[in-house]
Amino acid sequence: MTVVLATLLIIAAVLYMMSGPRLITPMTIVSALGGLDPYNFDHRILETIRLPRLLAAMTTGACLGLSGLLLQGLLRNPLGEPHILGLNAGATLAVILATALPLGIPLDGIARPMIAACGGGLVFLATIVFASAGKTGMTLLKVTFCGIAFSALASALSSAILILDDDTLDKVRLWMVGDLSAARLDTLGASLGLLGLALGAAFYVSTCLNALALGDDVATSLGVSVRKVRFIGIVSAALFSGIAVAIAGPIGFVGLIVPNLVRRFAPDYRASVPLSALCGAVLLVLADLAARLIMLPHEIPTGLATAFIGAPVFIILVAKAIR
Repeated sequence: MTVVLATLLIIAAVLYMMSGPRLITPMTIVSALGGLDPYNFDHRILETIRLPRLLAAMTTGACLGLSGLLLQGLLRNPLGEPHILGLNAGATLAVILATALPLGIPLDGIARPMIAACGGGLVFLATIVFASAGKTGMTLLKVTFCGIAFSALASALSSAILILDDDTLDKVRLWMVGDLSAARLDTLGASLGLLGLALGAAFYVSTCLNALALGDDVATSLGVSVRKVRFIGIVSAALFSGIAVAIAGPIGFVGLIVPNLVRRFAPDYRASVPLSALCGAVLLVLADLAARLIMLPHEIPTGLATAFIGAPVFIILVAKAIR
């Protein structure tokens, strides 16, 4: 499975670099990899436009796939996904607030993904607290509906700020709908340290998720510290979501589709982590490729392309959960 996904990612990456308003041949791509010619127009397109966007799509897709895998494993909820459970909306609200308020914080470096991760984590914490209230405790449908409610609230607050602040609206207009066209290498580079931290935490948590899937009592009897694993896993999921939102804005449904697909082929969570990263990268690269090509010479936001695929999947999964 790993070899298959890696091969698909390479094929998707080559197609991505070739395709666009100007077709670039595979030989030109190979020659650019051997050494960039600053006077070659195709090489300049690859260097300044397509390669940064490809790297952003791969990183964002991997982060969303891993965030969804962790959320579904920690909550034992197949509907767990950063877009549905409020992480994306919370991260978006935090970045918009930091942009609108005169805090004096530069958002070009590590501050942007950190602020996004904190915002997503706080909204998700509120989701968990409210979903755990009542005699029945936290159930699959309660956490899903609470996530949708808090996501809607955070989105409404974001919209209110943008309506009142035209300058902030101009800065985040495209980013708000989830778009990779404005992805920046400085944000991507600044996120690498956080990405490494989140990956380390994800691999640590994956060794315990198999036991956690059997229930909290069974996991505790097997020597797993349930609270510790959940805390580390949620922090990791928030970091992945924050990095994705910082790079590309709130892109939905990748974190829903990827874990449900990967878990069919790799029930062991230790194998699911690298597979989810690869599968998420492949899915978002193909979705962004479709967003670029479907209405040439115009583009549609990447978030719309993923929504067209993800919304029907979400409806099917909800129908299965209710039955």
